Amino acid sequence: MSDFIPLKSMPFNLHRRIVVPAKLTPITRHGMEVDPERAGLTQADTGAIWRAMRSMFRSGMNPAVGLCLRRRGEIIIDRTIGYRSPMSDEVMTPDTPVCLFSASKAVTAMLVHHLAEQGLIDLHDPISRYIPEYGCNGKERTTVLHLLNHRAGLPRIREPVEPEVLFDTDRVKEILFSAEPETPSGVTQAYHAITGGYVLGELVERVTGESLNAVLDRVIRQPMGMRYFRYGLDRSIPVAENAATGVKLLPPLSTFVKHAVGGTLEQVVDVSNDPRFRDVVIPAGNIFSTAEEASRFFQMLLNGGQWNGQQIFHPDTVKTAIRGASRRPLFDRSLMFPLRFSAGLMRGNPGMSIFGPGAPKAYGHLGFVSILCWADPQRELAGAILTTGKGIIGTHMPKFLRLQQVINQRCI
Repeated sequence: MSDFIPLKSMPFNLHRRIVVPAKLTPITRHGMEVDPERAGLTQADTGAIWRAMRSMFRSGMNPAVGLCLRRRGEIIIDRTIGYRSPMSDEVMTPDTPVCLFSASKAVTAMLVHHLAEQGLIDLHDPISRYIPEYGCNGKERTTVLHLLNHRAGLPRIREPVEPEVLFDTDRVKEILFSAEPETPSGVTQAYHAITGGYVLGELVERVTGESLNAVLDRVIRQPMGMRYFRYGLDRSIPVAENAATGVKLLPPLSTFVKHAVGGTLEQVVDVSNDPRFRDVVIPAGNIFSTAEEASRFFQMLLNGGQWNGQQIFHPDTVKTAIRGASRRPLFDRSLMFPLRFSAGLMRGNPGMSIFGPGAPKAYGHLGFVSILCWADPQRELAGAILTTGKGIIGTHMPKFLRLQQVINQRCI
């Protein structure tokens, strides 16, 4: 154990890079996995994928990383490397919940689609039909679908607020309901990092008369046997903590990040580690889950909404949710690069996309820089990559892209 160096003894350098121990085996943990041949792969395939994952961890940009891959419904990899906290020597395990951040949007979207499946809402209805006070100041014609595909014209809170406003959900909703949109609804795609989720969450609660977590429990969590997988989490449960890593951002990049997510990278990390973050419901950003649970959710979608003999969502509901809102990527005015959405999820492209190269049928969602939860029908694959380092610029990004490339090459 001489190579085991706890992170509390590993100072960040000027680039906020974590010192990585020479041997990773002492800080690696395995979940339940099957022989890859049962999923049409070889030991060489899973070995190559895991080497790419280890290489990403060795970049020093993440206190911990986790990967769960399902192929043809079988778990071929479920492993973690690193520490639960950047200041602790407690090793993270596959059973340690991690905040999914924006990957939570995919789950919230499916709860909205569930309402449509039940005939309780129409996606083409204006939001104001269900939340009357939303229909003001130019938002009268904004539909549920506009919010799901990031065309509601409300990508950010425009009035000056501190990130801690997230702990006051009533205040956030009050601001959004009375806000004036930046652009007319349905016209411009601009990623709604936090805003759209609050409105969609309120929609679910008003239509059902239940809390958002109660609906999540009833529709997804309990039928699928999830242990965590909820908005927020009891403070008594140990969770993975996040760390700001990589090069410290300066203007204009720091300004862009604040424009896109509503705060500096450091502020968002601090808020996510605050115990109060686990007491509130943030529909667009605070589901806590393991990599296995997240990949289980996307495997269910890959199965046409079915899980262990239960029909969680009707197959037509899944088709509606993953159908692209546009045939090609559109320039996103929040993220400032081309991106293709469906009604609540991110979609792949024939060339390079957030799901790696050659994944035109893939769908899922990113979460705060380098969390990725997705399904790829072409490869019969459902997966989740969970990371706790939050760096925009750093040596981890080429490694992250390389990991995606290896997964796609080995699982074709």
